[in-house]
Amino acid sequence: MAAAPCRNPFGISANLDGNSRFLSRKLEFSAVNFPPNVEFSRLGFYPSLMCKEHGGLVHCSSNADGPTNEEVLTPVLDMIDNPMNLKNLSLKELKQLADDIRTELSIMSKTNKSFRPSLSAVELTVAIHHVFNAPVDKIAWDIEDQTYPHQLLTGRRTRLNKLGQANNLSSYACCNEYDPFGTGHGCSSISSGLGMAVARDIKGKKDRIVSVISNETTMAGQVYEAMSNAGYLDSNLVVILNDRHHASNPKLDQAPKASINAVSSTLSKLQSSQFFRKFREVAKVLTKRIGRGMHEWAAKIDEYARGMVGPTGSTLFEELGLYYIGPVDGHNIEDLLCVLHEVASLDSMGPVLVHVVTKEEYAVDDNQTGKVSEDVIEGPCTIESGPIRSRPRTYSDHFVKALIRESEIDDDIVVVHAGMGMETPFRALKEKLGDRFFDVGMAEQHAVTFSAGLSCGGLKPFCVIPASFLQRAYDQVVHDVDRQKIPVRFVLTSAGLVGSDGAAHSGAFDITFMSCLPNMIVMAPSDEIELARMVCTAADIEDRPVCLRYPRGAIASLDPYLYLREPIEVGRGRLLLEGKDIALLGFGSMVHNCLRAHAVLAQMGIDITVADARFCKPLDMKLVRMLCKNHKFLITVEEGSIGGFGAHVAQFISLDGLLDAGIKWRPITLPDNYIEAAQPNEQLAAAGLTGNHIAATALNLLGRTRDALLLMC
Repeated sequence: MAAAPCRNPFGISANLDGNSRFLSRKLEFSAVNFPPNVEFSRLGFYPSLMCKEHGGLVHCSSNADGPTNEEVLTPVLDMIDNPMNLKNLSLKELKQLADDIRTELSIMSKTNKSFRPSLSAVELTVAIHHVFNAPVDKIAWDIEDQTYPHQLLTGRRTRLNKLGQANNLSSYACCNEYDPFGTGHGCSSISSGLGMAVARDIKGKKDRIVSVISNETTMAGQVYEAMSNAGYLDSNLVVILNDRHHASNPKLDQAPKASINAVSSTLSKLQSSQFFRKFREVAKVLTKRIGRGMHEWAAKIDEYARGMVGPTGSTLFEELGLYYIGPVDGHNIEDLLCVLHEVASLDSMGPVLVHVVTKEEYAVDDNQTGKVSEDVIEGPCTIESGPIRSRPRTYSDHFVKALIRESEIDDDIVVVHAGMGMETPFRALKEKLGDRFFDVGMAEQHAVTFSAGLSCGGLKPFCVIPASFLQRAYDQVVHDVDRQKIPVRFVLTSAGLVGSDGAAHSGAFDITFMSCLPNMIVMAPSDEIELARMVCTAADIEDRPVCLRYPRGAIASLDPYLYLREPIEVGRGRLLLEGKDIALLGFGSMVHNCLRAHAVLAQMGIDITVADARFCKPLDMKLVRMLCKNHKFLITVEEGSIGGFGAHVAQFISLDGLLDAGIKWRPITLPDNYIEAAQPNEQLAAAGLTGNHIAATALNLLGRTRDALLLMC
């Protein structure tokens, strides 16, 4: 018997009991219908179970003590406390361990985190830890989504079962004993690994460095920069390419794949063998002594022969200076162990790349978990990633709806999408726009300059990038767009806090680094109606770049079917509620938390003003001046770092002499630290951005410190 408590967003709780082994083998996304008068700006979203008899919809979370209390058989995994426990396991036990890990990940994937990319790396991770000696040997991973088997084998099983809970440092981005370098947005493992390898050589140490990359991250230029430098420096470095046969470009999906068969397996073992490697080194020495161009001829013959037996594109790595081995079956532990043992045994091999081919849909032999469903959404598991009919409508849904209508009016509108994965609404946009939609994957730098080129060609590009991913393309934003005043329309999704994806995907800095650019317009909607109007506004601006940011999560439900094609005057805010004494000036999604603070303070007999700034740059100076002259206190609220919207307001009221006139100003921003994974409401509370926190700040300004403390209790 299994049980799990279930709660819906209104606090109604229920217990689900069943005889199934894991509650429900298949989880369904189900629609959530809210009364039209209910307003909310953020919702935590979980895979939910459909209550078919009563039509109720709930989302399930695990028991407070961890996952369901039914015992799941993972006998070998239960014995693993650290990687050293793998050293004495037999081949049969290693295979069972891989099955146990896949079973564990499949169960944990029923929570609000997607473990699908990790399913492809299970056998590879087991083989790496069996051959190499972590933490003495350094293992650097490129993206967090592939690291969960690694975390299970390095003593973090309990923490993974509590992923996304408050006060749980679930972010893998922090260094620890088994992770010498944290992951960010990918592309970093070869560069960091090469740095550690060179440091090892300088210090005279003998540890081995392993960098694991994904074929998704090979779309970014830093990977090839690092490979080229690794080939030049010739330090011992093992690069493992986990080729999941995944590509954002449909044409790449149709291209020939690296085939795995008995011949390729034999050739991979031969390429990695000490005998073959030493034979090549001897041949190089002999041909150099002979001279007369023999060395160059031999190198060309070697490259041609290896290109003939290797998969398409394998010679690229050789040209960059890495010795290529592969392809290797990433689900055949015996082949992986053979190749990795040979690679690890060579003391002076230089950089080597092991090409491992895996599949996310790979099923375990004993059918404990069954085959992974092929319709799982790629990218971070968020409220936006569920099917359209089975989730609350999000800002991305309404952005896509507004942009489709604009594109029907203006054929020059095109979309460039970059980042890891793609939200469901943008898949619909891609189908609608067809050849006018360009998905470049994890190539944000290219996306920005490509958009600039499209604009120079007479089109109207909307460059859609998650706010945190744009950080990697900032130089292109400055020099290729803003300095030239090219009208690229940046649409920053997942701006602000992002729940279970933690600090790695949090869009905390975009307000600051975009609003400091001289020619950039920066705006943020407070609801879906304002979002539609800002899309229209951005489409009409043709003399400078524009930045439009909106948060992850469900919309503030005003009227999901209302669409206004009514551009907003650039730099014009709006007054929502007029009061006295204290003015709250919100930016973007924080406007609704200002309204919540107004409701709290109204119950205490305090009447305050609430305004929506709309624009961080250019600032509505007339609105700010009016708020300062008619109130004693001004509080600015934003879901961004220090130096953003509040700093622009402070700059203006200081230069305008309003501070000298007596106005007292307080900024509320994200704190000066990284906020790790938790539920969205918990993150907002940790950041001090909830309605109660804003109300408490107002009470402190009024001298009602006791009431402020009581409000926070």
